[in-house]
Amino acid sequence: MLERTAFEELTDVYTKLAAADKPVLIYGTGNGCEKLFCVFERFGIKPQGIFASDDFKREREFHGFKVLSLREAEEGFGDFYAVLAFGTSIPEVMERIEDIAKRHTLLAPELSVADDSFFEKTVFLDDFENVQKAYSLLSDDKSREVFEGLCRFKITGDISFLKSIFSDPDESFENIIRPTEDEIYCDLGAYTGDTVNKLLEHTDGSYRHIYCFEPDMRNFRRLVKNHLTLENIDFINAAAWDSDTQLTFASTSGRQSAVSDKGRLVAARSLDSFLAGREVTYIKYDVEGADVPAILGSAKTIEKYSPKICTAAYHRPYDFYKLILLLDKIKGGSLFYLRQYPYYPSWESNIFIMHNS
Repeated sequence: MLERTAFEELTDVYTKLAAADKPVLIYGTGNGCEKLFCVFERFGIKPQGIFASDDFKREREFHGFKVLSLREAEEGFGDFYAVLAFGTSIPEVMERIEDIAKRHTLLAPELSVADDSFFEKTVFLDDFENVQKAYSLLSDDKSREVFEGLCRFKITGDISFLKSIFSDPDESFENIIRPTEDEIYCDLGAYTGDTVNKLLEHTDGSYRHIYCFEPDMRNFRRLVKNHLTLENIDFINAAAWDSDTQLTFASTSGRQSAVSDKGRLVAARSLDSFLAGREVTYIKYDVEGADVPAILGSAKTIEKYSPKICTAAYHRPYDFYKLILLLDKIKGGSLFYLRQYPYYPSWESNIFIMHNS
């Protein structure tokens, strides 16, 4: 049983920063920094500067602050709170973050990838009955360890809770998904084909059929170009959604391309409509915040064929338990697993679902 008191006792990241006894400096610029300024204003947190790693530092200003190098920040402020404002899975950058955490108090608030929301301890505790329900559905000790570590990290912003639960992506394929040469694979949010390649790597290049959904036109062209030689593969230039429609899509030609209130119109398809009753054995969702509509648009397929599922669980701060509950509602009696791949902050949390026959 997940005990509420274990989390009530933790000091949340914003309470700690609001009562800071040393300067608060933001580490990184860009969209993450913009979001932090908005959240800090809500909690009365007043940052005293912005810095970048020494080799990334440029002569510029951001939000009225001169962007300092780490060396300049240390010379000017001595000790300080470093608040992480970007995400990375690059090993050398992660090591740099860990090195800063050894020299200063480094905190990584959990901000939404998909919108302007952020994780709040009070909201989490108010919904703790659902948190416990999702936890109870997990099928192995590693998943429960990851779940608890994510809860602690999201509350405190302490990356040590995150680092302790990292696992290699290959472990998920080898021990949970175990793809076979007979897969009918639906890749929703295929990007340029990296996850198709991962499937092929674990099946020695064999499969029955692959369907790739990718709405970003530049990514889509690269996806097709990279996989033209494959047989039995369909490329669908559309977003995965809960119905067949058109959506406004903000294209960045990267992983953060997403449904937005600004951008260009793109086609959107529900998987149920596209497949029209055809079989699928494995579905992957990584749809940059459209997770709930994409899953709902697959509900009939999931109910009928009980496919293996891998879904990103990090685009919004509470996805790591809310998506478990949604998928359990669609197909009860499933086996749920949770893994966290190496990333600061927790932008590579993934839920895996295997269905009992």
